[in-house]
Amino acid sequence: MSTQSHWDKAWGGADPQAKSWFQDAPALSLRLIDDCAIARGEAIIDVGGGASLLVDALMARKFQNISVLDISKAALQSAQARLADRADYIKWLCADATDWTPAHPFRLWHDRAVFHFLTDEADQARYRAIAEEAILPGGYLVMATFALDGPQKCSNLPVVRYDAQSMAATLGPAFKLVDEAREDHTTPGGMVQEFQYCRFLRI
Repeated sequence: MSTQSHWDKAWGGADPQAKSWFQDAPALSLRLIDDCAIARGEAIIDVGGGASLLVDALMARKFQNISVLDISKAALQSAQARLADRADYIKWLCADATDWTPAHPFRLWHDRAVFHFLTDEADQARYRAIAEEAILPGGYLVMATFALDGPQKCSNLPVVRYDAQSMAATLGPAFKLVDEAREDHTTPGGMVQEFQYCRFLRI
């Protein structure tokens, strides 16, 4: 099964709010984004955004140039249906985060859903190269992955677990670690998943 087919199947059927990764309030992502203090007209992308409510919160904060990228068309359609007419104000990108060409640069890149699934070093390198090219110098990368004591699998796929130091080492010298935090995410099913969040400056 292709990666796209896997995620279309994962998103299909059940209520998005029943998925293990669902957050009704992406508070830590928003705190780290707020700390970046970027202008409301600057370009932001949520990589692997799927049907996340982060885009709703960014719109509520009056950000005006938001893109959401996901490999699953079903996930993006779920978000568009939820936002209804407001979806027209978002740029929806159905693409693989390791194989796409951004149409313009971004001041802020957020990812809570993709990077820890990249278990192959070549995929990590492709992702890193795209992010380096796409994020403006002086811009920010806000990254969340499973922590070292987090799950070893998600959606029946293996993951790579990180702490702040190993994430910084994997992303390389173009990104300077400026903040980190941990989060114990309680899934809709009541399980706890340990996440590592980091905020990087694109230098």
